[in-house]
Amino acid sequence: MDAGDPAWWQTGVIYQIYPRSFQDSNGDGIGDLPGILARLDHLVALGVEAVWISPIYPSPMADFGYDVSDYRGVDPRFGTLDDLDRLIAAAHARGLRIILDYVPNHSSDRHPWFVESRSSRSSPKRDWYVWRDPGPGGGPPSNWLSEFGGPAWTFDEPTGQYYYHAYLREQPDLNWRHPEVRDAMLDVLRFWFDRGVDGMRVDAIHHLIEDEALRDNPPDPAWRTGQSPARAVIRAHTMDQPEVHDAIAAMRRVADAYDGRVLIGEAYLPIDRLMAYYGRDLSGFHLPFNFHLLSTPWTPAAIAALVRAYEAALPPGGWPNWVLGNHDRSRLVSRLGAEQARVAAMLLLTLRGTPTLYQGEEIGMRDVPIPPDRVQDPWERNVPGLGLGRDPVRTPMPWAPGPGGGFTEGEPWLPLGPADPGLTVAAQAADPGSLLSLYRALLRLRRGEPALSAGAVAIVEADEAVLAYERTHAGRRLLVALNFSARTATPPLTRAGRLLLSSRTEANGAGAEGPGLALAPHEGVVVAIG
Repeated sequence: MDAGDPAWWQTGVIYQIYPRSFQDSNGDGIGDLPGILARLDHLVALGVEAVWISPIYPSPMADFGYDVSDYRGVDPRFGTLDDLDRLIAAAHARGLRIILDYVPNHSSDRHPWFVESRSSRSSPKRDWYVWRDPGPGGGPPSNWLSEFGGPAWTFDEPTGQYYYHAYLREQPDLNWRHPEVRDAMLDVLRFWFDRGVDGMRVDAIHHLIEDEALRDNPPDPAWRTGQSPARAVIRAHTMDQPEVHDAIAAMRRVADAYDGRVLIGEAYLPIDRLMAYYGRDLSGFHLPFNFHLLSTPWTPAAIAALVRAYEAALPPGGWPNWVLGNHDRSRLVSRLGAEQARVAAMLLLTLRGTPTLYQGEEIGMRDVPIPPDRVQDPWERNVPGLGLGRDPVRTPMPWAPGPGGGFTEGEPWLPLGPADPGLTVAAQAADPGSLLSLYRALLRLRRGEPALSAGAVAIVEADEAVLAYERTHAGRRLLVALNFSARTATPPLTRAGRLLLSSRTEANGAGAEGPGLALAPHEGVVVAIG
């Protein structure tokens, strides 16, 4: 590759796998690494470049793998290290990259480090975690709240101190101010890069370091009953602290010692604060996750404003990225409806930057109602009745009709939801008008058009119905026009162009289009105009 060529993580598309729900290979109802290996050809046919696998490390599963008890192993539920090695080799043989989750903010309370840290105040690893004496009156040292409900401090009776946990009490926070902690966690990165992993998605990075003085978080006057209890305070002293960027730069130095590795950071932050996560002189994350499409109103004007603001805020050389779904947020079809989910696919895969696609979005999976006796998510269990649970978006992938949906021969760990003959990979792969066929066509077009994968972007129009923008590269001009309305609309095509792709299957193959091109309700098109 020439020095001026974009990296694979710039032109490619990342596909997120939630391993518990992708494919079960042994009938225990839980997806696993051999199951992922068995379904790699689906990802090749889809046309993605990289596979991000949510945590597969040994874990008590208090938070389904985000409570790590061994950073260098594989939980037996998912397989073995040999299974992972086989998966990496098979993926690489197919031209796919493997990205793992890296969970630096906290470990499990059963990790040997914490077990030793908890053993006594004089333990050599005591300061590997955040321990503090009780506050005045004997209560917690500060008013900090757990993201999953309740105080963020748990009292340890034998040693007479509290330990801090941004999430569950079973997930004590590591003390990244301690040089031995930093060295140990950087060695974890080296371990996986040495094993052939192509990148890391870094979990909850904005929580990595807390205010050393333990100042109380101020109350949030906008908070109302019915919202997440954790949002009752403004997390001014527990999130996005300045020292986090030194830690990220250290991670980046490790990644840069290997060829072609990528670091992706999870941080739900306003655009201006998110930009700092690229690092000074791009010494931070290659891709700080941009989640703003998840919360932006679904209108042409709002999305155009977001694109302009985000593009304008990027540091020189910073590469954009876009997300429309993940394992924590309601699914696209449930948020937008089936018709606009096709428009959303067009948007995600034609904006400038690296898209991340969550498993099941390519077939239009919906949120699945979870009966109370089947709830698994600790957030929902801790704060019931507020609809905060993430189980509805983590249900198993329906591969084929019939019991178990082709996912398992046993009882699935979460229900698959109502049977829908059209909502399976097998059915949609055979249907040229399906959402899966649209995703495949979009990814094929993206691979064949440098203007889509690497070109510049400029908003052309954003009215009450239509969002239109141009993608340009080396003299090639493409117009993307998306109809957000239920009525026919006219895109801003001022001269003849050639239709490359429509979200309506019946419209494809139409060839040349004139200035009077009409968009059907809920239609998106890509038109070559130069």
